[in-house]
Amino acid sequence: MKATHNGWYVLYVKSRYERKVYEALQNLSIEAFLPLIKEQRKWSDRKKIVEKPLFPSYVFVNINSSLDFYKTLAVNGACMYIRFGMEYAKISEQEISKIKLLINKEYITNIEVGDMLPKIGDLMEISSGPLSGLNCKVVKVNNEHKIIVQIEALQQNITATVPSSYLFNKLTA
Repeated sequence: MKATHNGWYVLYVKSRYERKVYEALQNLSIEAFLPLIKEQRKWSDRKKIVEKPLFPSYVFVNINSSLDFYKTLAVNGACMYIRFGMEYAKISEQEISKIKLLINKEYITNIEVGDMLPKIGDLMEISSGPLSGLNCKVVKVNNEHKIIVQIEALQQNITATVPSSYLFNKLTA
């Protein structure tokens, strides 16, 4: 794939450098997206809500020119663009929007990321709310309904808890 193509690419960064790389890209006026989720951490003496990257070691970068493509790689902490075979992992604007939607809604909780598809579950469609029309795979865990939203370009899944009243229409089993 040519580096001159426009669009969202996945930049692999050093461990725990996600925020530093994101801020450096912002300073270079390169559009970047670092999805963060809130997680409660528990220590022996206290509990605290911390933000952590949804995809550890990944920063999404919107490339507009070949110059941006290479400037991004020059940022301290940036390692390489993610590739599958000979193709760079390119994320559609729609998939970026889905990720933004999932991480910005208060009623969606317990967000997790995994690369393994569940072995059982039904394919459903969300019928109401801001995620209306989104196809998902449902897994029932501890009487909670969890949706699996597959982000195909990353070969990853996002798991989040959504009210079961928002789910309908078994598509396939």
